[in-house]
Amino acid sequence: MNENQPRKPNRLINETSPYLLQHAYNPVDWYPWGDEALVRARSEDKPIFLSVGYSSCHWCHVMAHESFENEEIAKIMNENFVNIKLDREERPDLDDIYQRACQLTSGTGGWPLSVFLTPTQKPFYVGTYFPASSRQGMPGFGTILLKLAEAYKTKKDQVLSSTEEFMQALKETSVDITAQEAERLEKSMIEEAAVTLLQLGDSIHGGFGQAPKFPNASNLLFLLRAHELTGISKHKNFVIFTADKMASGGIYDHIGGGFARYSTDQRWLIPHFEKMLYDNALLTNLYAELFQLTKDTKYLKVVKGILEYVLKDMTSTEGGFYSSEDADSEGVEGKFYVWTYKEIRESIDPDIFEPFCMYFGISQGGNFEGKNILNIETSIGNLSRKFSIPEEELDLKIHVAVEKLYKIRLQRPRPGRDEKILASWNGLMISGFVDGYKITGDNKYLEAAKRAVDFIESKMTYDQNRLYRVFKDGKSKISGYLDDYALYVKGLLDLFAVESKSIYLERAIDYTKAMIDRFLDSVKGDFFFTPDDNEKLILRTKNHYDLAIPSGNSVAASNLMRLYYYTQEQDFFNKSSKLLKLSSRPATENPFGFGQLLSALYLQVRSPVEICVINNSINGKTTDGSEMANWLFSEFIPNSIPARIKEGPEYEALQKYSYFKGKENAPEMRNVLEYAYVCKDSTCSLPIASVSKLQETLKNKNSITV
Repeated sequence: MNENQPRKPNRLINETSPYLLQHAYNPVDWYPWGDEALVRARSEDKPIFLSVGYSSCHWCHVMAHESFENEEIAKIMNENFVNIKLDREERPDLDDIYQRACQLTSGTGGWPLSVFLTPTQKPFYVGTYFPASSRQGMPGFGTILLKLAEAYKTKKDQVLSSTEEFMQALKETSVDITAQEAERLEKSMIEEAAVTLLQLGDSIHGGFGQAPKFPNASNLLFLLRAHELTGISKHKNFVIFTADKMASGGIYDHIGGGFARYSTDQRWLIPHFEKMLYDNALLTNLYAELFQLTKDTKYLKVVKGILEYVLKDMTSTEGGFYSSEDADSEGVEGKFYVWTYKEIRESIDPDIFEPFCMYFGISQGGNFEGKNILNIETSIGNLSRKFSIPEEELDLKIHVAVEKLYKIRLQRPRPGRDEKILASWNGLMISGFVDGYKITGDNKYLEAAKRAVDFIESKMTYDQNRLYRVFKDGKSKISGYLDDYALYVKGLLDLFAVESKSIYLERAIDYTKAMIDRFLDSVKGDFFFTPDDNEKLILRTKNHYDLAIPSGNSVAASNLMRLYYYTQEQDFFNKSSKLLKLSSRPATENPFGFGQLLSALYLQVRSPVEICVINNSINGKTTDGSEMANWLFSEFIPNSIPARIKEGPEYEALQKYSYFKGKENAPEMRNVLEYAYVCKDSTCSLPIASVSKLQETLKNKNSITV
């Protein structure tokens, strides 16, 4: 084909997924997943090549450039296969099934995921990235295509026979949890899991494992709860150590805020530069809780850095949150983020250049392919002493220099942005903005959370209590999965805790009941990943593992417990307990994969404390400020079930829920601007009219029994 001749688009040109659109001009005759492709495969008896990835995936881009833009390879694909391109963020159900197949065959998974299927969607060969031509022991993609095409034509019986064995093994993986159900949920489970998890930690650099190293926020959040329950300081200290290492490293964007998906090295220096919404949401939760626990403003700074990044770069004009940003710009990984020594010298004031370079580890040789990734290598205090500059003045000068670099960076071509809006990831980010509001009191963070809820309610719901998974280019599509319901309900409950409008609680209840109706395995007591009216696939799987994103089952266990305390609906408690008993043994034995589940278990074992702050109406007016609520939200009380309400119509609307009954119109509080009730283990305090009394009551009612 003449390189100057414009390419014709394939079928992907009609899709909304940024990932699929990236391949719309490939010479490969791509189909999106759907009846057209599947019917053709069956009618022509052709094997399917399924390629799974996502828009910010670096190695997906590499394989696309090497193979899917290659005319010769495309010709082999088009003649021998029905070729389907899939966005794993749109269809996590399909990705989950075929990732399990990849794990079975190779022990690993990841993206791009390359799967060869029979016309009935059963896998017979699975891998991840393949180079176009063989190298370093990896088979070339062209060779693989020819061999598999030949095998399907000449040895079809053997291929089909092998798929049956494959399917049997796959079915055995579809359940996840096979351990015997626990009879009781006990504090010792939390203690054992925390000790085991800590033994897996990296005592030199923080975090878990070697390279590549992921933040694993769910595990760190659990360890903070284990510390609160047991009083063992090493749990908290490890989280602080890890969080400090991450926030100092190159995995954190010191110029524009936000965290990259993971570090390619063990010490958090060299990131894989893509940024994912879910990581930044969960890490907001982590650093907000560390600020609550320690009152150290460095954690507040990180939270603000993440949230300002999301507001500036990852929020749609309508209020929904975008999914991710690429690692690459102009075809080069990290180009947007790195700096030469010369660029920095020419960009910032000469009087701050030397301390700035020492602070951020800037050198002429660089720390990444001859250039520099900013990472904090010393403290402001050390530099203050070395250069005889007061700390506050030095800190301000460095801040001004960072702002200059930020403005310069804005002129560079940006990495691509995936503007899909996903219900589940938005639920996580709503929780992140709520946490930001709690520790800063800044209403713009609360408004961001509320706007996102309004967006989902207006654009991503159907049939009253059903959620769509995806919104893009003005269109909502794909019936929501378990994660969409569970994580969005978590966001609603977190928002309700700080601004207790009845609509947020009502919608949380509605979606939870819809989730129970459509996803629950009534025999086992856990939830399937797909709804009961989902497209029929080769497996209906369940997920319990809390890895980069907490599982829908784990989050549902926590949501159900919280809803029980607001409503006293016994069914919520029973279903939460059933879920926890089902998963607690494997979670205790293998805590690394169950951080969120263990946090839900903590909530039941610890026993929640209800804290309701009421803004009074005096002469028809209520105060907008709330000293009690501000104090409450700034404290680390992970077993709290809080609410903040104003007397009036909203409070009256909440009276149907047991949490709020009997707390209104306390005669002795009529002339008090705000007061609170603290309830635990079915007993409530008298109304409390001061922060000091609230602190004392919580200390007495919520004390730890070790």
